[in-house]
Amino acid sequence: MTTAPPVRHVGFRTLPDALWHRGERQPDRTAYVFLKDGEDATESLTYGELHEAACRRATTLSAAGLTGRNAVLMYPSGLEFVRTLLGCMYGRVAGAPVQPPRRRAEVERLRRIADDAGTSTVLTTTDVIRDLRERFADLPALDGLDLVATDDPGALHTGDPGTPERLPDPQDIALLQYTSGSTGHPKGVMVSHANFLANVVETDELWPCEPRGTVVNWLPLFHDMGMLFGVVLPLWAGIPSYLMAPESFIRRPARWLEALSRFGGTHSAAPSFAYELCVRAAESGMTAGVGDLSSWRVAVNGAEPVRWSVVRAFTDTFAPHGFDPMAMCPAYGLAENTLKATGTRADREPMVLWLSAEALREGRAQPVGERTDSAVPAVGSGRDVAGTHVRIVDPVTRQPRTPGHVGEIWISGPCVADGYWGRPAASEDTFRARVADDPDDATPHLRTGDLGFLHDGDLYVTGRMKDVIIRRGRNHYPQDIELSAERAVPGLQPNCAAAFSLDDGERERLVVVVEAGGRVLGALGADGLRERVREAVRTEQRITPDDIVVVRRGKLPKTSSGKVQRRACRSLYQDGELTRLVPSGREA
Repeated sequence: MTTAPPVRHVGFRTLPDALWHRGERQPDRTAYVFLKDGEDATESLTYGELHEAACRRATTLSAAGLTGRNAVLMYPSGLEFVRTLLGCMYGRVAGAPVQPPRRRAEVERLRRIADDAGTSTVLTTTDVIRDLRERFADLPALDGLDLVATDDPGALHTGDPGTPERLPDPQDIALLQYTSGSTGHPKGVMVSHANFLANVVETDELWPCEPRGTVVNWLPLFHDMGMLFGVVLPLWAGIPSYLMAPESFIRRPARWLEALSRFGGTHSAAPSFAYELCVRAAESGMTAGVGDLSSWRVAVNGAEPVRWSVVRAFTDTFAPHGFDPMAMCPAYGLAENTLKATGTRADREPMVLWLSAEALREGRAQPVGERTDSAVPAVGSGRDVAGTHVRIVDPVTRQPRTPGHVGEIWISGPCVADGYWGRPAASEDTFRARVADDPDDATPHLRTGDLGFLHDGDLYVTGRMKDVIIRRGRNHYPQDIELSAERAVPGLQPNCAAAFSLDDGERERLVVVVEAGGRVLGALGADGLRERVREAVRTEQRITPDDIVVVRRGKLPKTSSGKVQRRACRSLYQDGELTRLVPSGREA
């Protein structure tokens, strides 16, 4: 393997173009390295090896009659996912990445996604198939699914790996990215090859990969942020990517920082809670092995609300390790826009506005002094670049909102996906919205369902429309309530609370679910924790929860990237399936 200078990416029309080019011109250059347990570089791929592996898988898929069709990709984090993803792209098969099921409900979700994608083919590994059959063989959801182990040489085309008859066109579907919601019917976002290329071009313009770029990624690869930063961007830019499994990070967060230091990582992305876990690890003396972080110039912070306290704590904690405060880059994106929509450039520190909480509840972003009573911080998510444009629109009238007023975030540009697979009506409503009473703007926009405002050109995200809790005509944002609950008692973990509302037919009720570990429960008991949370929310948010449910740690529904799933939690609450702790600390 070699570290020769990268071949520039001028002229690439698709990601398969980039791999074909690099496989021919840079066959011995390192493309991806997998870190076992987040530490040991046990497996790697050069561009030449990846090109051959992708060709072999493409030939196999073509022989199975899958060209032009869909297939589910069910892989743990690792290099086999990368081989098969690129094999699908070479073979013009649209892959639908999913997480290998850990629970029975996730098997049902797998089946719903396969049915929605119109396929019975599930590409995966030998170990995953064995685990599925040992744990879930009795589930009817697996009936009729064709599980294919692409890491089994016997399942692949033998002999010459062959070459694809033709590479995909930019407008062909590259991926079906299913949204992370866990209830109802999953929706597959149709991401084209052109979408992927537009998004990485914009990402590179915002956070340049040169000089000497290196990615370190622990996010799950089936997740949009993990895939783009861990797989797509490095391949397009021709820079190495060091991958580890999410559980390696969760078990010991310092592994992420150690890998960045060890391999000279320049680009890495994570949600806010990951940066907070690193701060807590440092406070517990668990980051002694973290070395020099001065090479880390782009620390993307997104996928959930960015907390100013975490930004400050992380930059202060790791400044002695050479971490540059300007490397912290809050950003905003979503699968329907391929990923990135806005981001903070790495040549300035993150922006924060202190706002009047009262005005914010009324839909106005009114800046106040940091020490003003009821002042709340809002962290900027940066600006759009290149062809992407962000507007703030009244979600009811569809008229533009003026700067400083909260509305729905609408996006237009080349990164907006084609729509939802097999859902023309939903696609028309979500991906092709038009601003009312604006004859000069006939551009179709993506309705994100997120709320925010613009200030001096920067986007500030305030919450999701469906999650906003309205009480007496005022908006209360669930993430603010959750933060108050999380901080009510020392020892509670990041992302340990879910706040949502329910209409009982007479009024809207506020429910807060909090998960706690044995140490907190041993010190306070379930009742004591409930009272602390109730008082914190009432005092800080001026709203009193109608019900506070305490559950054991690990019982709160979350996505694979660690985000709390409010709607899934609400469904469990409504169905009586949340196992709440009674005063004795036992489950009831």
